[in-house]
Amino acid sequence: MTSAHQRLGDRIRHLRGAAGGRRARRPTAPGRTAPGTRTIVLTCGDYLAIGEHPRVTEAMVGGLRAVRERSPENAGLPDGHPQVRLGAEFARHLGARDGVLCPSGRDAGIGVLQLAAGPGTPVYLDELAHLWLWEGARAAGAEAVCFRHNDLEDLRRRVEAGGPGVICADAVYGTDGSVCPLTGLVEVAEEHGCLLVVDESHAIGVRGVRGEGLVGELGLAGRVAFRTAGLGKAFCARAGLIAGDHPAFAGASAAAASGAPLPSHEVAGLAAAPEVVREDGWRRERVRAATGRLRGGLAALGFGAVDADTQIIALETSAEADAVRLRDELAGRDIFSAALFSVVPAARTLLRLSVHAGLTDDDVERVLTACEELSAQVRTPLATP
Repeated sequence: MTSAHQRLGDRIRHLRGAAGGRRARRPTAPGRTAPGTRTIVLTCGDYLAIGEHPRVTEAMVGGLRAVRERSPENAGLPDGHPQVRLGAEFARHLGARDGVLCPSGRDAGIGVLQLAAGPGTPVYLDELAHLWLWEGARAAGAEAVCFRHNDLEDLRRRVEAGGPGVICADAVYGTDGSVCPLTGLVEVAEEHGCLLVVDESHAIGVRGVRGEGLVGELGLAGRVAFRTAGLGKAFCARAGLIAGDHPAFAGASAAAASGAPLPSHEVAGLAAAPEVVREDGWRRERVRAATGRLRGGLAALGFGAVDADTQIIALETSAEADAVRLRDELAGRDIFSAALFSVVPAARTLLRLSVHAGLTDDDVERVLTACEELSAQVRTPLATP
């Protein structure tokens, strides 16, 4: 079996991408787009388009102006600290018992594995699970065991062979937009006495009636031991989040997982975001509508995409050169996307489009028109030149 260190190296290569590591070239031919044409960015994680929302920006400015006493380094955060209160607010938003904010999603992923696992504990990770969950397993001294992407039977076989441990998966996978079979994961975890860790980075804010994420959307709160999230996506903040219902996640252990305090202005801005996310349901509706329109239009043009209903649309191409060509040609039309080379679950090249609430119907039509013009130049598994 591939060792944990080898697998981690594969994941780093996967995320950096042989294709994605190159800078998209700017247009060389004049007149591709009219002067003043709106730039369409499909690499943005601000799925709900709240990064410049007045409530958020004004709260951040207020936080910068406020004079606050700095906490000594490594002294921990007192119970009444705004960051502590905000962690509890996020827990309520997700329907979890406890929550803490961390400096980053990476800190959250590493911290949660050190709470959930220990030396020698088998940690069963979906092969597309976020890199920071792999790093967390390594930091905990655990035994990282890979199972095939979204394959419950492969997971079950590995748990039966390795014994109870921790199961890790993403709610929505940032690589290709696929959704984990969460109900099945919960059943396997409960059947075999495993803890379940789910990263909600690409689901929180977008999935669920109030943006509570996939766990909440499926009514599985309380049956997932730990949830993590990088809040730089739908909440457009640099922080990370750990939320949990497990007894191990309380008191000193939760505080230890939180890491260093966040800057006060970032806490203030982030504190304004949950209310916007909950109240502005139209933003989630807009993401769903734009996603459906773009997915449907691309399918009609013959582009093969990973089957999912998420805001991350991953077009599969037959070769790396095709993904790079399509990315660069789109960039020449002021439409920006990301080309990725994935080593798992099988060698494949993807062009990833991230849909957000700021995308208009005209934007979608421009993307589809450009893809139609370029379709003859790109080989995909479902379309031939």
